[in-house]
Amino acid sequence: MLLGRFSSIGLRARPLLNPSPRGSFAARFLSSSCDSSEHEREKLECDVVIVGAGPAGLSAAIRLRQLCERADVDLSVCVLEKGSEVGAHTLSGNVFEPRAMDELLPDWREQDAPLGVPAEADEFYFLTESSAFRLPTPPQMKNHGNYIISLSEMTRWLGEKAEEVGVDVYPGFAAARLMYTEEGSVSGVTTNDFGLSKDGSKKENYEPGMDIAAKITMLAEGCRGSLSKQVINRFSLDQESMHQTYALGLKEVWRIPQEKHIPGKVVHTIGYPVDMQTYGGSFLYHMAESRIAIGYVVALDYKNPYLSPYQEFQRFKAHPAIRPLLEDGELLQYGARTLNEGGIQSIPKLEFPGGALIGCSAGFLNVPKIKGTHTAQKSGMVAADVVFENLLDGIASSRGYQEAMMSSWVWEELNVVRNIRPGFKYGLLGGLANAALESYITRGRSPWTIRHGVPDHEATRTVSNYKPVQYPKADGKVTFDILTAVSLSGTNHDHDEPCHLVLENPDTPEQLNLPEYGGPESRYCPARVYEYVEDGSSEKLQINAQNCLHCKACDIKDPTQNITWTVPQGGGGPKYTIT
Repeated sequence: MLLGRFSSIGLRARPLLNPSPRGSFAARFLSSSCDSSEHEREKLECDVVIVGAGPAGLSAAIRLRQLCERADVDLSVCVLEKGSEVGAHTLSGNVFEPRAMDELLPDWREQDAPLGVPAEADEFYFLTESSAFRLPTPPQMKNHGNYIISLSEMTRWLGEKAEEVGVDVYPGFAAARLMYTEEGSVSGVTTNDFGLSKDGSKKENYEPGMDIAAKITMLAEGCRGSLSKQVINRFSLDQESMHQTYALGLKEVWRIPQEKHIPGKVVHTIGYPVDMQTYGGSFLYHMAESRIAIGYVVALDYKNPYLSPYQEFQRFKAHPAIRPLLEDGELLQYGARTLNEGGIQSIPKLEFPGGALIGCSAGFLNVPKIKGTHTAQKSGMVAADVVFENLLDGIASSRGYQEAMMSSWVWEELNVVRNIRPGFKYGLLGGLANAALESYITRGRSPWTIRHGVPDHEATRTVSNYKPVQYPKADGKVTFDILTAVSLSGTNHDHDEPCHLVLENPDTPEQLNLPEYGGPESRYCPARVYEYVEDGSSEKLQINAQNCLHCKACDIKDPTQNITWTVPQGGGGPKYTIT
């Protein structure tokens, strides 16, 4: 029935931008009689399916439909988003560089886009425990011409623009598995089943996932995407690149007294509270409406298993140079996500049979600039250009995307800064000296490329090398306990659904992680998903999956790589609105 209605043009029905997770889409496509056939998996077809309605995925979708209009052809483009609505899982600093948006939608400023405020002033500080020393602002961190925005708001707006040009955007549907042809090419995705209980049995509201067949599958899942991880491994896309490195970013949005608010002010810091061997730093952006975005980023190659990125963030906020700004303010929203920090040397091959990696699924973040939205958007646009031309020629392939990206301004931009982030493996002072050399003297033209250290999970040392860190108790005014913060993320999962955090060996936490590493998952997770609880005379790992912010830190930092993050049923997770 479905294929008879939609096979000629794919998913052409017009959905609402933000239906309930199992709303109109399910009612249209999954309703059937109450016999056994209601549990048969539906199959749909489209020309291009894009997994992830973030800046990269939506930019790719918009560009494809723009090209269709110019060439007077009709390709069906479907975007799947695991969040309950577009933007619900989008979190970033964000000082927005408009270069790619200017190319995609030249008149975007006149289209009621959530512009935020123009970036007006840059400040950069080195912090000690009690002082702040002003440093020259590195050239990459100067923000003239940029905007301080909420990327969640901007992404929702992009979703509206995508629908206006004929893209089918479906929030609340998590792409759980890839489909393959007999020859081994990716042929689409399967969405997660809905209505399973913890033990895997079917509840009354059970609905099977759908097989969405596509000529081209673009993965725009963001950092450490579950399908992207599978594709990279299956096709050995990272065989010729260095391993990826990551950081965990934590962010809060506050409303502060108007007399303290300076719209357009941009502040970054390094140094305290992390030690001189740990790469980390803060951002503080004065947004519109007396709001500020404040956050802390900790590289996940840190060594001390007792370190807690969340608690380091709270210590940062209590610094005498920061605390006065937040006093008498109101914490509005909290969130966390991981970031790709490997740079150009860690970007895998971008093409795979039947599809392409775009945005942070590939790792286009410019770490020294602290920006990745513009590069993510551009990668989606470049992929769209190549795929469109191939489809017009009757070729279902992303062939040519890699070459086109390497000829783009993204590649040039990342190449210039390639040595700055890996230089911090020599410590904070060594990293700063190397960054100064690369920024002011060689200007990215060094005849060498610095290699990364060991993968992040291998960097963690055992507890025999360290003493437990005693973090201050939250005061409930400027600093908060982790569960209070998580309550402001809007995160929600059905308590009775299969756990999406899979342990390869259920005994590893108690037999290895706890005695050797002190149970680091209870500290690196920014949402207290992992908790060791008393179980008779011993301790046992308890997984509070309902708290999960989908940051993927566990998938990256677990010392034995025993944890695999998979997508929960669609619509679960955080619900960011102003991050």
